[in-house]
Amino acid sequence: MNKLLVHEVLDKVRKARHKNIKIEILKNNDSWALKDILRGTFDTTIKWNLPGGDPPYTKCDPHNAPTNLYKEHRKFVYFVKGVRESNRLHPAKRESIFIGLIEGIDPSDAQLVINMINKTKPEGITRNIVQEAFPNLLQD
Repeated sequence: MNKLLVHEVLDKVRKARHKNIKIEILKNNDSWALKDILRGTFDTTIKWNLPGGDPPYTKCDPHNAPTNLYKEHRKFVYFVKGVRESNRLHPAKRESIFIGLIEGIDPSDAQLVINMINKTKPEGITRNIVQEAFPNLLQD
């Protein structure tokens, strides 16, 4: 069985009616990419070193995405304020890396990354659900 993309996991969580089922879905699909999206969205200690809003980018064909969020989430370190890797980059280079990341992954996962940068919470998921599914993930 193929691993679900991060947006597919969160879509299943959104459709689940009960909190315990939502938590179970998150736990059963545990990955660093999923946890990075959730932490980047819900943890208020994480500040993004990118302009907010909707970036100008070209969405890729979801069936031919050259990469995926499971590989690309490691680049998030370049976008966090206060992190050495992010601070060393010229803003144009940082934004170029960001655009390359979202252009190379499934458009629905790209929207999750954009929402994360804008601190827009995924529908049907609360901070409490994230904390119960992944204790110690959120710092604040």
